[in-house]
Amino acid sequence: MSDVRAGIAAARSIVVKIGSSALTDLESGLDRGRLDVLVDALEARMRAGSDVIVVSSGAIGAGIAPLGLRKRPTDLATKQAAASVGQLALAHAWGTSFARYERVVGQVLLTADDISNRAHHANAQRTLDRLRSLHAVAVVNENDTVATNEIRFGDNDRLAALVAHLVSADALVLLSDVDGLYTGDPRKPGPDGLPARLIEQVDGPDDLDGVIAGSGGALGTGGMASKLAAARLASDSGVPVLLASAADAAGALRDASVGTVFAARPERLSARRFWVRHAAESHGRLVLDDGAVQAVCLRRRSLLAAGVTEAHGNFSSGDVVDLVDLTGAVRGRGVVAYDADDVARMIGRSTDELPGDLQRPIIHADDLVPA
Repeated sequence: MSDVRAGIAAARSIVVKIGSSALTDLESGLDRGRLDVLVDALEARMRAGSDVIVVSSGAIGAGIAPLGLRKRPTDLATKQAAASVGQLALAHAWGTSFARYERVVGQVLLTADDISNRAHHANAQRTLDRLRSLHAVAVVNENDTVATNEIRFGDNDRLAALVAHLVSADALVLLSDVDGLYTGDPRKPGPDGLPARLIEQVDGPDDLDGVIAGSGGALGTGGMASKLAAARLASDSGVPVLLASAADAAGALRDASVGTVFAARPERLSARRFWVRHAAESHGRLVLDDGAVQAVCLRRRSLLAAGVTEAHGNFSSGDVVDLVDLTGAVRGRGVVAYDADDVARMIGRSTDELPGDLQRPIIHADDLVPA
């Protein structure tokens, strides 16, 4: 067994994401039998000594059948209506299943704003930590009944990765209808006529060369592309990841012997730097000349006004903005020290040319995160 698998198997604090397809189907909605099997595996892991937080998809899927819908809705209002029905059923099902082991379940519904807003971020963290300290099982889901297209996480894979960092988890386990990361669609032959190959471990970006990841299925919003993005997000923040099939939940949670594992970077990002890079909403963008890109994004120097060629967005001091090069490629993110109007006055000017109240860097090196 690799060191990465051994680390996940021994993790004392884990986040487990359950995909919609593992819990629901279009005809009957929520499948309580499958949920019970998953809870059995989660309970076994908790009895082995691990703290477990569950990120559960399936609210919209659980509401489809009761409302008489024939497929996953595409318009926002019907999605929210299905979620309002499904969240109730889903929370009750998790609570009933864990009650077999005399476990109490707490439902935590989050929107993207709860992660991107620093104050809400801290509140969510305290709630999850307190539930764990009280030995309750936190079941987290995106609050689909109020989330709009503009304030969505995009999928629960990303939400799970953000929650894993939020609670400083030792590992993230993504369970869905796929049994790992393949070089392509395992149901189809590749360009060379050979079947796709399972990638057992990803140690870095080079291991993903040539990998083709697709979008989600009928019930979910994710797919391999979202799982891959979430795994890279979590591993980049110092959290190792296991991607496996929900049908293999027992093995995944017992000894991490199945699926694909993603090694974590050696050093976990600080909470602030992770927030800047992955969680905070961008309120604008600054275009940097080539010299500023080299100094700021590669050598981690503070961003001075002289290196900025354009500013876009109605941002305020303390907001996060994207840093882009002259081609428009994002090269980093940072917390801007001035309002947009002030930055507009500073663009391209040396520090000596600016009035005293505008002589600080536009973004200090401590508030910069390269892409």
